Amino acid sequence: MAHHAEAQIRPGTRADLEQLTAIYNHYVLQTHVTFDTVAFTPQQRRPWLAAYADRGPHRLFVAEAAGRLLGYATSGRFRAKPAYRTSVETAVYCAADAAGRGTGTLLYQTLFAALADQGLHRAYAAIALPNEASVRLHTRFGFRECGRYAECGHKFGRYWDVAHFEKPL
Repeated sequence: MAHHAEAQIRPGTRADLEQLTAIYNHYVLQTHVTFDTVAFTPQQRRPWLAAYADRGPHRLFVAEAAGRLLGYATSGRFRAKPAYRTSVETAVYCAADAAGRGTGTLLYQTLFAALADQGLHRAYAAIALPNEASVRLHTRFGFRECGRYAECGHKFGRYWDVAHFEKPL
């Protein structure tokens, strides 16, 4: 497993779809951090990937080392209504063996640098609890908790809370 210092951060491309899907599917099948419950095929994830661009507020960055993706970070549409256009929802996912090695930090540094001149007002993130690592990462980047939904998701035979975080941009 490559250390995060060896990772190159770059925009995600269509060629990354299989590895992006594999990273996400780990969280779908093994964790409560996403409320998806059935693994995706790369073809099913194509519309998700198509929502990101090389420029603008809706971005996808990947961390890569030795041809392998270590993780990705996104900023996507917060809500569909036009008045939300100056807000984005962010997320970061790391390959299981890359978590806790600084990859998420590198990805968020790149993502927020790219968003700096996009005329955005707020970034939001939703974190299924408990998830101390994600809470620490978001707090380190200036997010603060702004609300919580109690027991809103049911997965693995139990209910999970979701904390909502916001960050001024």
